[in-house]
Parts: sequence; C-alpha cells; structure tokens
Amino acid sequence: MAGAIHARSGSLNQQRLCCDRGRTPEPYKASGCRSNQGYRDALAAGGKAFILAEDHRWLRLLALGKLRDPVQFWNKLEHLSPYAAKPPEEVRKLLESSLPSAREGYLLKRRIAGLGSLEHPRILALSRWRGAFFSREAKAIRPSAWVWAKKASSTEIYCDKLAQRSIRVPDPCVRFHGRRVVRRLAPDCSRIELASLSKDRDEARLLYSMGWETANMHFATPQAIAKVKHDLASRGGGWLHKAAKAMLAATKKDWKKWQRDWKRSAPR
Repeated sequence: MAGAIHARSGSLNQQRLCCDRGRTPEPYKASGCRSNQGYRDALAAGGKAFILAEDHRWLRLLALGKLRDPVQFWNKLEHLSPYAAKPPEEVRKLLESSLPSAREGYLLKRRIAGLGSLEHPRILALSRWRGAFFSREAKAIRPSAWVWAKKASSTEIYCDKLAQRSIRVPDPCVRFHGRRVVRRLAPDCSRIELASLSKDRDEARLLYSMGWETANMHFATPQAIAKVKHDLASRGGGWLHKAAKAMLAATKKDWKKWQRDWKRSAPR
C-alpha cells in the first residue's frame, strides 16, 4: 500500500507468491529462491519497469502466446446474466465516462470472478463500437486486509496512489474513484494463469520477474525501502521456504474450518 508499506511487507508478499504456487516443499525452495533473488536485485537496483516490447520480449511472447480466443471471450460476456437492478448513479457515470462512445448504447451484465474478491460487486457494460465489441467493468474495492489484521483506524484505500507511484507504466484504461475501480476487459487485457502456460516455460525466469515486480510496487513508498532492506538482511537462509510452508498450512486450516462451519449453517 502506497504510504503505508510496513517493513515486513516485502517478506509477506514473497510468502504469498510462493504459497500461490501450490507446490510441494522442494519446489518451494527453488521458487522462493528465484522470487526472493528478483526482489532483492530490484531493491538494490532501485527498480525498473517491465517494458515488454523493448526489454522483455520473452515475456511478451509468453503472454501473446496465451491470448484468449476473441470469439469465445466475447461470447462468454454476452451470455452473462443481465444486471436487472438500477445501477448506482456513481457507477453509471463512471462506466459511461470510460466508454469510447456511450451514445452507442450498452448492456449491463453481472459478473462473478476471482477468488479474493468474490463478494465485491461487479457491474459490466458491454457494447459495440464501429463493429467491434468493447467492455468496461466497475468493481467495488475494499481496504487491505492488513487494516483488519492490525485493527487500524484508517480505512483509506491506497490503490490509486500505488498505481501512480510504483515503478511501472500505468494502465490508461484503469481508473480508481473512491471505493470503485473501472477497467477494460478484452481478450488481450486479462490475467494469465501460470497453470495455463506451456510446460516448457522458463518458470525460474518468470518467478524472478515476479519478485522484481513486487519490489517495483513497494517503491511506491520509498521511505520504507531502507527498513525493508534491513528486515531482509536480518533473515537467515531458508526463511522464505519455511514461511511459505507455514502460510500454506494456515490457509488450508482456515479453509477446512470454513468448510465445516458452512456445512453446519447450510439450510437442509
């Protein structure tokens, strides 16, 4: 979070990165080593944005190789459930101001996606402009879970500051407004899952880049970087492997507890 990065956030984000890999203990060591090295190198170098066409062609080719089929992508959006209720006036204005031409008319759809933001309402505007489909999505956003964990009094959302201050090229189609974010949805503008990439991918290089990009984001709070470096220097070898295993075990424990509680409360 821009303006609120804690000294230990660097280690925490790396733990999440390794935990998300969903691997057995030995691959954890390799993935943690590569992502941690990328993070440390970026901190030492002062960070650098990923410019795909000029500096990281291998990553660009990897991304372009997994572009979603446009026909299937737009067909899926067309068949989403309609948003039958009247949208909040703020959402309507945000969506219309982000469209190439609101005069063309558009359909409002209800979209469910992601894992960490399943309960965040999403309203999607779908239309055509000069023969081509286009779409914009307005999604509600919430304060970081760090606020809840630390019982902090501030509920400020730092997404906009993070996007503007971090070492990266801002997406011109992403706009933050209060507790909502509006973004473009398209076949060439979506997240690529690691599991969907070819088996011959250079995963070590990819993990190194993820660690580097994590540091790029943390440079949004430059006054915290010295403390982050000090925290990393105080950690012994293998700390990330151990921490990722502990995080995975805690996540699975929480998941199993949620399953038990959900089954007990489900209507019969």
